[in-house]
Amino acid sequence: MKLCVVGTGYVGLVAGTCFAEGGNDVICVDIDAEKISRLRQGIIPIYEPGLEELIKRNVAEGRLSFGTDLSSAVKRALICFIAVGTPPGEDGSADLAAVVRVAAEIAAAMDGYRVIVNKSTVPVGTAERVRQVVATRTHHPFDVVSNPEFLKEGAAVEDFMKPDRVVIGAESERAVELMKELYSPFVRTERPILVMRTASAEMTKYAANAMLATRISLMNEFANLCERVGADVSDVRRGVGFDQRIGHHFLFPGVGYGGSCFPKDVKAVICSAEEHGLDFKLLRAVEEVNQHQKYALVDKVRAHFGEHLRGMHFGIWGLAFKPRTDDMREAPALTVIEALLQAGAEVHAYDPEALGEAQRIFGSRVHYHRVNYDALKGADALLVITEWNEFRRPDFERMRQLMKQPVVFDGRNIYDPDEMRELGFTYYSVGRQSVRP
Repeated sequence: MKLCVVGTGYVGLVAGTCFAEGGNDVICVDIDAEKISRLRQGIIPIYEPGLEELIKRNVAEGRLSFGTDLSSAVKRALICFIAVGTPPGEDGSADLAAVVRVAAEIAAAMDGYRVIVNKSTVPVGTAERVRQVVATRTHHPFDVVSNPEFLKEGAAVEDFMKPDRVVIGAESERAVELMKELYSPFVRTERPILVMRTASAEMTKYAANAMLATRISLMNEFANLCERVGADVSDVRRGVGFDQRIGHHFLFPGVGYGGSCFPKDVKAVICSAEEHGLDFKLLRAVEEVNQHQKYALVDKVRAHFGEHLRGMHFGIWGLAFKPRTDDMREAPALTVIEALLQAGAEVHAYDPEALGEAQRIFGSRVHYHRVNYDALKGADALLVITEWNEFRRPDFERMRQLMKQPVVFDGRNIYDPDEMRELGFTYYSVGRQSVRP
């Protein structure tokens, strides 16, 4: 099939590339001419394992291309995906300006039947809004489809190529059949293609992210309670995870969730509920807990060192909101680092992929290091904020020699408290008792 994907952000670039890998002819369009120029040169704007290799292969084989001319892309495509950003407005609602603008431009360029697919995360009713926008600007037939993405950053290529399920919201059998044909190479292992109304598909995306965010906040609350009553949240997590009704996923406590989806989507659901006369109290609590949890490590730092941190040196391991990505949107590290800087501390940071993004955000206020151990030279403490695999088995003796004080605040519970005590560290984690040598 011939496809155009409008938007070369995280969702659009991964989707377009994977569709090309499935044998389709895909052009990815963006208004950012500089980004398109870099993509044509093989410079990938995001870090996602496996994506760069797929892009280069499909470009070389002629299935994937990049451009800024939306009109020509629409004329050569049967299916047009809208994958532009829907950032939260001041009230938390999703900003649909880009979606509406692209829909109007697609309509103006149409020269025959098209399937227009919302791939962006959008509130219920957006498909109908797109339909109205397109209908007022073209006499050609078209269908609007909602096809939400369920990609985990750090595993997005794998998620797209081998999805748990594909959700298609459509009111037209013709559009449904075309979408089924498009996705057939990706569901050969009997994964379901779920067909439903567009409103249901739009709600499915928000419901999934809201439920996962709720699990995270709930476990973080239990972690905080465990610390107060002498329980170990790691034992509790295992104890409830083996209940088949619950399972093990998204039960790891930490310093809160971040990224491009959970914070934005929770806010959008709360706002959408308000617009329809519903106070979504549960999600308000989820959001409040998450914001508070981002300060958990800073609270422990102050409890250990006192309120005055001026002149102290803290090493930070992990800046991205999760491993295997360079994405720092709503990352807990942002909150932690800003709080330390405001308290007058000196911050030395390391991350395998997100140093460039951190430098764009913090500039010269933070010291950046290309080797994780370099961030520990003369450090009063280490704060582990992102659970990159390379942090799990470090050279602890080297760490002790480099640090001014052997103190570790582990925001992801990647170390064993008893082992840390034996190694001579004062160790704080989340939902477990602190230990001293």
